[in-house]
Amino acid sequence: MAPLTNGHMNGNGLLIQSSGAANIRFSDIPSAIDIPVSGLDIEEAVEVNLEELLDDPTELCTLLENEGAAKNFWMVISLAYAKQRKVDHAIEILNKGLASLSRGGPKDKLGLLSCLCWLFLWKSREAPRVVPEGQLVSEARTKDFYLQAATGSLNEASRINPSFPPLFLARGVLSLLRASLQPPSKPLAPGAVEHSERIETLRQALKCFDDASRVSAGRNMMALLGKARALFSLGRYSDALDCYQEVLMKMPDLQDPDPRIGIGCCLWQLAYRDEARGAWERALEINPESKIANILLGLYYVNDSSKYSTTDPAFAPIYKKAMTVYTQKAFKLDKELPLTCATFGSYFLPRKAWPTVESLARRAIELTDVNAIASDGWYLLARKEHYQDHPDLSKANDFYSRADNARGGGDRGYLAARFGSAQIQVLSQDFDGAKFKLEKIIQYSKSLEAMMLLGTLYARDVFSNPVAGAKEDKSTEMKKAIALLEAVRLAWKDPKKNVNPDSSLLICLARLYEADQPEKSLQCLQQVEQMALDDIPDEEKPDDIDDSEILLSKLREQLPPQLLNNIGCFQYQVDKYDQAREMFQTALTACVRVGEKDQAIDTDALVTTISYNLARTYEAAGLLEEAKQVYEGLLARHDDYTDARTRLAYIGLRQNPSVDGPKAMAALYETDSTNLEVRALFGWYLSKAKKRAVNIAEDQEQRHFKHTLQLHDKHDRYSLTGMGNLYLTTAREMRRDTEQDKDKRRKTYEKAVEFYDKALQLDPRNAYAAQGIGIALAEDKKDFPAAVQVFSKIRDTLRDASVYINLGHVYGELKQYSRAIENYEAALAKDRAHDPQVLACLGRVWLLKGKQDKSTTAMKSALDYSHRALDIAPEQVHFKFNIAFVQIQLAQLIYALPENQRTLQEVQSASEGLDEAIESFTTIAHSKNPPYPKHDIEQRANMGRNTMRRQLERAIQSQREYEEKNASKLQQARQLREAELKKREEDKMAAEQIKEDQRKKLAEERHKLLEVSRELAERRAEEERRKEEAEYTDDEETGERVRRKKKKAGGGGGGKRKKNNHKGEESASDGEGVGSGADGAAAAGGRRKRRGKSTADDTSAAVSSDDERGQRAPKKRRKLARKAGGKSGGGGEYKSSEIVVDSDDDGEGDVGGRASNEDSGIGDERANGGSGKTEEDTTMGDADAGGNTDEEDEDEEEAVQRPRKKISRRIDDDDEDDGEEDEDEGDAVPGTSNGEVGADDGGGGGDGDEAEAEDEPETETDRQGNGNGNGNENENENESSHHNHNPKEKDKGNIFADGTGDADDVPMVDDSVGAAG
Repeated sequence: MAPLTNGHMNGNGLLIQSSGAANIRFSDIPSAIDIPVSGLDIEEAVEVNLEELLDDPTELCTLLENEGAAKNFWMVISLAYAKQRKVDHAIEILNKGLASLSRGGPKDKLGLLSCLCWLFLWKSREAPRVVPEGQLVSEARTKDFYLQAATGSLNEASRINPSFPPLFLARGVLSLLRASLQPPSKPLAPGAVEHSERIETLRQALKCFDDASRVSAGRNMMALLGKARALFSLGRYSDALDCYQEVLMKMPDLQDPDPRIGIGCCLWQLAYRDEARGAWERALEINPESKIANILLGLYYVNDSSKYSTTDPAFAPIYKKAMTVYTQKAFKLDKELPLTCATFGSYFLPRKAWPTVESLARRAIELTDVNAIASDGWYLLARKEHYQDHPDLSKANDFYSRADNARGGGDRGYLAARFGSAQIQVLSQDFDGAKFKLEKIIQYSKSLEAMMLLGTLYARDVFSNPVAGAKEDKSTEMKKAIALLEAVRLAWKDPKKNVNPDSSLLICLARLYEADQPEKSLQCLQQVEQMALDDIPDEEKPDDIDDSEILLSKLREQLPPQLLNNIGCFQYQVDKYDQAREMFQTALTACVRVGEKDQAIDTDALVTTISYNLARTYEAAGLLEEAKQVYEGLLARHDDYTDARTRLAYIGLRQNPSVDGPKAMAALYETDSTNLEVRALFGWYLSKAKKRAVNIAEDQEQRHFKHTLQLHDKHDRYSLTGMGNLYLTTAREMRRDTEQDKDKRRKTYEKAVEFYDKALQLDPRNAYAAQGIGIALAEDKKDFPAAVQVFSKIRDTLRDASVYINLGHVYGELKQYSRAIENYEAALAKDRAHDPQVLACLGRVWLLKGKQDKSTTAMKSALDYSHRALDIAPEQVHFKFNIAFVQIQLAQLIYALPENQRTLQEVQSASEGLDEAIESFTTIAHSKNPPYPKHDIEQRANMGRNTMRRQLERAIQSQREYEEKNASKLQQARQLREAELKKREEDKMAAEQIKEDQRKKLAEERHKLLEVSRELAERRAEEERRKEEAEYTDDEETGERVRRKKKKAGGGGGGKRKKNNHKGEESASDGEGVGSGADGAAAAGGRRKRRGKSTADDTSAAVSSDDERGQRAPKKRRKLARKAGGKSGGGGEYKSSEIVVDSDDDGEGDVGGRASNEDSGIGDERANGGSGKTEEDTTMGDADAGGNTDEEDEDEEEAVQRPRKKISRRIDDDDEDDGEEDEDEGDAVPGTSNGEVGADDGGGGGDGDEAEAEDEPETETDRQGNGNGNGNENENENESSHHNHNPKEKDKGNIFADGTGDADDVPMVDDSVGAAG
């Protein structure tokens, strides 16, 4: 049974590998076998060569039957045929063996039935999945056929012995293969448990493999591999990975099947792509002929190439490696491998090798037992059919559906197949079905391709609406289209998605934005232009041009002229005429280049359109002669070009409205009277040249528009708007004396609104019709707020001066004169700078504003605008009247002002203006057509001549007296004011100078601090070098740098250690020493603990702290004198009189601005620092007290030998940060509460302790006291320690926080900061 076990338990195909591994399948099948012959006296046997088997095994079977051979002979010969891939003969031999052994016991057939089941499973792997074309269903041998045969053999074996161990493994493999033929499960609701047929079959397979592993005590690796495969199919990739790794650990030399393949597949599904590649490369390294490893590595590199565009230089090498190095090799090793066939088919698809694609796709579908590979096969067939010049859409859609269903359909289906099906629906004109399918795709996947296609379909609905003449609102479709396409456009900016921009999407967006947001439309076209410029090859770019603008213009000549023309049109709409003109000229040059490259392309229509647009740009820019030349050139080429003739007639009317213009208009109307554009221009001409008619029915313009609507086009929007304008003008001029007149006037307004409404129904974007409705609201209904809303909306779409003029009128009626002036000014900027009507309106509104605000300045502005209007049209009598009226109003205002708010010059000027107004009124009254009745004007002139003149004469006299009387006061006040202003200016300059001096001083101090910091750093570096020289020496034997050996302290085994006194000091015993801040004292026990690791750490921290201060000069020692009396009462708390005597060694300088106690002249009184106190009484030591024990002094030598920690040098602005940094550098002091140790005399404000011992660590209290200008309160004592403040440091500004000259801890604070408490 060994060869059976080794040959069939994988279920991945029984292929003979060329590897030299020990576990090659069928490796234990002998080369020959001896079949004993019965019935002879002499024992004989027939030798059968198992390497050169007969093509027909009938003779062998007859021999075995006649000799009554045992079951092993039948199995060995059958497996020998199977080894040579003659599986049908092997099955035939086993069937005959079962018939021969039918007379024996049932257990004899058990092994043959098991072997027969495995051979059927093998045949199932190689059989087609579906019935091949041209073959009868009854004769077809499909996978399902062999699985049924295997099931029959397995059931028969199970009836004999259901607990036969090999049957567990066979049942598991059978369940796996059966599950591969079952369709994937449908999508479930979230949280639902799946119970589909395929899932239940896989769970049954998993149970069978567990049973097989159990009966073999975990030694059956094939059972473990089957379990991993079942877990993988169930989607439990982590558990499957564990199983594959377990197999690899137990059998690292296993190659057939190779667990590394499964490990890589699990890692791939878990998104560890590079690790998966590593596993497959290892499998290929062990077995270079592994077809599975080759094809999987090929797929890895295919996926890797998808990160780049096909035009990217990095794409080709990766894709070529995937196909030629790995996929092609896998195909050569096995041309029937379904995965290789599907992968290779996608390679031949873009090359349009349709027969090859068909063959490979069919092979993948028929031979695979994996649903995903079958889906790939159907997808290849669908794409092949889709790519045809005349595709069979129903057939392609069927293939796409099969590809989707093979992967489960719904949200679990094949996204690419569903997208292809939507494309087929678009080709079939089923747009609603395509949109529904694409929306479902986007709902589950957010596919950019689906979003782009769906957005294009919605855009198609928007674009087709005006063409079809439909009236339904398409704003919803437009919003959806813009949202989808903008989402795709946004994805282009994400480098992770690696999506290339698509010019067609941008052009579609430009069309969507064209009506409402032309600026965004222009941005889209400019992005398309940039993409086209980037795609120009380097060899086609000019090299001899340095000017960027000229270079850009040359490059644009290589772009599509249609794109340049569209960009020019949008620039024309936003009044960028120079840029538009340049773009149109470049487009014409591009047309010439296109025609030279391809003579077959007809560029005449494109050149004509671009030339017309160029002429319109010249016209808008005021270059009428250039525009005429272009129009005449177009007519020379196309004499029937009506649009060009129309524009020429319009230019003639503008340049010569009396002679040439009317002649050109008459000639145009005579030849093209049926053209609606010509009739519209003729109607405009009539409105300018006609004489006003009392009856509207007799008006020439009205007759013309009525004739157009009746005989040519009843929906002509220009004629409808023109009719509305006529009725609006008539209503405005109608009398309103009686109620009957008012009612008639109201009905005329309503008639005008009816025409406007009709025009808006035909074109909702007709801004001129909407403006007419706004005028009717203001004039007839007096609904000025509603009119403002209408005009404001029109202003966003219609760039015309009339909109601003109407807004100015309405704001004037609402008495919002500032806004009215703003809109009139905007109208002047819109090609109305020389329009006397707009200037007259500005004069009127300034006059109203002056009367409202009682402002002479506003009145003078009104007078100025009135003069400008008269200068442009001096023949207009009503403009003269306006000037005279403003002069009268200005005189009245100045007369009414108090004397202190006017000047004598203003009153005299008003009097002169009054005289001019009187003379003007007299002249206007005797003119031919006065604007008002003659009597009224004369009466106004008489009033000015009699009343107002006398008033102004009196005002001049009183103003002269007032100013003479107050002249001296005014002069004095003026002088005082000037002196005050001068003093303010001087104070301001002085304050600025003080600030500048302070800034310079601060900069100098900072510079000094930086210099000190650099000096300290250099000094510390020198000290480190000296320290290293002191700690290390050259080894006499090796010459290497080694640490110096520590000298052992003298003394016997007595328990107390003594230290040598410095400068005659007496040695202190352990019982009399004062606990230092670094060592601390035991709070409760009363016994000092022998320092171990913590003492060394504290000492090291002390050395590190001193290293940070940069002090490596000889030490200073303190001499302590005990206070008489020993210790005082009061619960063990007492003060000692500690006298600190500096040593005579002056090697320690004042570093970093630190002042010594000698400078301050203040004694340093310490709390709890005196001698004569036992350890039991000492609850807390002072870190700055000089009472170091002998243990500390001995630890000094140890600390010197310890490597010092590298500390970064920086300047902090906060003392708390300084404290935190020190906490990190040193160990915490034992015996403290809340991080506080004893009382400190502060170290800030430049009051450093010059007598501080070098090996004393800086406690947290020291750090907290830094820079506060005050000591911290001792929580364990009833008294606070004193702070020695050096008054000499007061003027230093920013100083070091701790005053110790620490090169590593140099935060700057202001010494004026109060105590922190």
